[in-house]
Amino acid sequence: MLAAVLTFVFFEVLPTFPVGVSEVHFILGSTLFLILGAGPSAIGLVLGLLIQGMFFSPSDLPQFAMNMTTLLVPLFALTAMARRVIAPNTAYVDLKYSQVLALSACYQGGVVAWVAFWAIYGMGSEAIAPVGTFALAYMAVIVLEPLADLAVLAGAKALRGKTPAALVTPRLYSAA
Repeated sequence: MLAAVLTFVFFEVLPTFPVGVSEVHFILGSTLFLILGAGPSAIGLVLGLLIQGMFFSPSDLPQFAMNMTTLLVPLFALTAMARRVIAPNTAYVDLKYSQVLALSACYQGGVVAWVAFWAIYGMGSEAIAPVGTFALAYMAVIVLEPLADLAVLAGAKALRGKTPAALVTPRLYSAA
């Protein structure tokens, strides 16, 4: 439930910029993954997107499945990448900037790739230029989100032992 509320806030409260074929959002998918884990993040992304569509952006509901895959496929890729980038004996609060950047870039790059796929699938080659504009604008997110991830991980590190275990993934504070 926490992930759904956070996802809703990310989509409705944080700035959104229409660019090219879509909107640039601060989704913070890698942040959700690092704090909550893959399963809760996936459920939260879907529920947050559904709540947004049902109550605030009903025009998005016909594209719900497309938007859902745009959030989930990169999360699954991020989960696989985390297994390769993070040593099993490393807690998430102990990650280096390069690891956090790789995870965030994987997620955000996946979002851009899926937006590109759906846009070109739906509009054909005429979508290529607007997709390029969107991808270029999304680079700002790839720069900013790892900083957000690091800030959240620093906060989590400071709260070690004070955070209820049920609220976070066990991997946040412990090795795999």
